[in-house]
Amino acid sequence: MAAQTKQTNTAGKVVLGFGALIGLWATAALIGGLGQAGSITELVSQYMVATGMITPLHTLVDYYTHIKGIEYLICVAFFVAFPVFFTYVNKEKKTDKVQIKA
Repeated sequence: MAAQTKQTNTAGKVVLGFGALIGLWATAALIGGLGQAGSITELVSQYMVATGMITPLHTLVDYYTHIKGIEYLICVAFFVAFPVFFTYVNKEKKTDKVQIKA
């Protein structure tokens, strides 16, 4: 029983040490990136461009294409939401008649 506890403690220390090394590496990478980028907003912007989350718009055509895509998404959302809203608003109210027995 004591040998198993000792192995568990050793395994826990190894995992904790490995996690500390990864945390140290991540902190160093963040500080180094901030040093090169100059500000946190520029670092986040560079990250998002590098991973493809956003694309830089260099020309008016790029901007227009981006806006047109967003416009189409808004139109599709409207074409789905309006009929649902219209049927909700124009739904007839059902009245229940209560009969009192004497």
